[in-house]
Amino acid sequence: MIARSHYDVIRRPVITEKSTTASEHGKVVFMVAPDASKPQIKAAVEALFKVKVTAVNTLNRKGKSKRFRGVLGRQSDSKRAIVTLAEGQTIDVTTGL
Repeated sequence: MIARSHYDVIRRPVITEKSTTASEHGKVVFMVAPDASKPQIKAAVEALFKVKVTAVNTLNRKGKSKRFRGVLGRQSDSKRAIVTLAEGQTIDVTTGL
């Protein structure tokens, strides 16, 4: 197992319409390192934001092939974590760390 910093595990918050809707139910979505495990993600969020995490769900998104000006390119793969916070806990992702 690789020892990594909490800042290496959590890359950035995901701010989309769907993640904003999830935040109303106590969930926050983050882009995370591709090899990060659920316990590592939970520990990183609890340490960085000083909140209590009840659940972590992850999903891997495979990159799509796209064309730009006739040149074939590929979007990179990404891993997201949907973090469920304890009752009454919040994270304001717009302020940053």
